[in-house]
Amino acid sequence: MDKNSNLYRMRQKYISHPLQGFGAYLLYWLFAIMPVDMASNFGGWLLRTIGTKVGQSKKARNNLIKAFPEKSADEIEKIIADMWENLGRSAAEIPHLHKMRPGGSRIEIVGAENGRALKDDGKPGLFFTGHIGNWEVSMCIAVVLEMDMMSVYRAPDNPWVDDLFMRARKTFRGQLVQKGPDGARKLTRFMKQGGHACMLVDQKMSDGIPVPFFGRDAMTAPALAQFALKYDAPIIPVRVERLQGAHFRMTFYPALPVTRTGDRHADVAKIMTDVNAVLESWIRERPEQWLWVHRRWPN
Repeated sequence: MDKNSNLYRMRQKYISHPLQGFGAYLLYWLFAIMPVDMASNFGGWLLRTIGTKVGQSKKARNNLIKAFPEKSADEIEKIIADMWENLGRSAAEIPHLHKMRPGGSRIEIVGAENGRALKDDGKPGLFFTGHIGNWEVSMCIAVVLEMDMMSVYRAPDNPWVDDLFMRARKTFRGQLVQKGPDGARKLTRFMKQGGHACMLVDQKMSDGIPVPFFGRDAMTAPALAQFALKYDAPIIPVRVERLQGAHFRMTFYPALPVTRTGDRHADVAKIMTDVNAVLESWIRERPEQWLWVHRRWPN
């Protein structure tokens, strides 16, 4: 069979699912039997050692050079190594997330009053964050605010890996829906009923809208702005940052201003420009905690 054919690639993909799944399960349970700090340290060391040697680092390097033209080559390489360490730690912490209580020694909470202001205002509400720190910690937003919530997520291609992530999210208070037409319909019904939703908004969306991000247009999903305008829903930025080891700070910021000019397309673009500006400010402060291996910008 031609190794360049679509059929060959599809076959290899489905053959690899069980193999990758077995490896993922093995690592999951290995990390699970370790104390959380040991797992985090080991996962960070492992991916820092391996990650800098894989092809994905080239993609991260190209993105970083364009985002930070003022940084030296050594500074860029350090960010890449630190990024892999953060990813390794995040993966190793997944089996332990259900033990981490918001407001406890592991997850510091700042500005919760900004989020709670949406609880009893009689309107739907929206929260957004990005792939920063250990973004799986954002699953406890609903617990912090003591409200049911809907969270939209993109399922991994590998169903075995998706199962592991769902195990980690078992303490989420509310509903988890996958991105796609069915998820969009569920979210629409939920918002109509006055519900609150949380979204990760820093991934590329090929059929999104071009919005500035680090000085370049990035195809950005407009759903957050569209729902905010349609349902008069406030938008709260939520940042999860790694402090040291397996310790985090979750910060709820004041609601973003939402202006209606009568030009819906312009209003959506303005909201998403403000959203990207918030994300960029967080990433500039702690660049090693963002997922630079995303294909966030056009080639």
